[in-house]
Amino acid sequence: MKPVALIIDDEVQIRRLLRVALEADGYTVSEAEAGQQGLTETALKRPDVILLDLGLPDMDGVEVLRRLREWSETPVLILSVRDAEEQKVAALDAGADDYVTKPFGTAELLARLRAAQRRKKPAESEAVFASHGLVIDLVSRTVTLQGKPVKVSATEYALLRLFVKHAGRVLTHRHILREVWGPKSEEHRQYLRVYITHLRQKIEETPTEPRFIKTEPGIGYRFLGE
Repeated sequence: MKPVALIIDDEVQIRRLLRVALEADGYTVSEAEAGQQGLTETALKRPDVILLDLGLPDMDGVEVLRRLREWSETPVLILSVRDAEEQKVAALDAGADDYVTKPFGTAELLARLRAAQRRKKPAESEAVFASHGLVIDLVSRTVTLQGKPVKVSATEYALLRLFVKHAGRVLTHRHILREVWGPKSEEHRQYLRVYITHLRQKIEETPTEPRFIKTEPGIGYRFLGE
């Protein structure tokens, strides 16, 4: 069965472009030109992935996203001309899986969609993360690299667990700080920078050119497993 992609965008030309690209890549495509229509289509069609514009005629895309996240975990890729850092952070904090700025390349867009779909599995469905010699076992709470144990502190493990649960997804500084250090620590980015540096020294072959923990400048971090 073909995966279903829902496009929520009020620009006819964009929807047309996306439909051509998505159908050529094996998707069945549904469309909505407004936020409320998009919410209804999501409930009716149960898409595998959603492409959401922020500038909709009836409500802001971030509000659509917040409403979706009340009852749906469908991967959502934001498509927007808005490229300000604070707008990206707001969308990611509201539950977006990724953010692509218009104009975009279709090859990159399709790759990001495939990555988002791979992350659709329940967070704990894969108890062991293994990639390029790094193994993180969420059941035994152990970390090994190339078969050798890696000693990590409780905070470092909490960071790794959060990254593994959301592998491939951009996590904002605020989200990471809230989840690991608590809601009153959201402004203390220096904590995060120090611990990320420590983790990279322990799990990266070349800490200055990390394979796993990628920096998203001004936004946060993305943990890659491929």
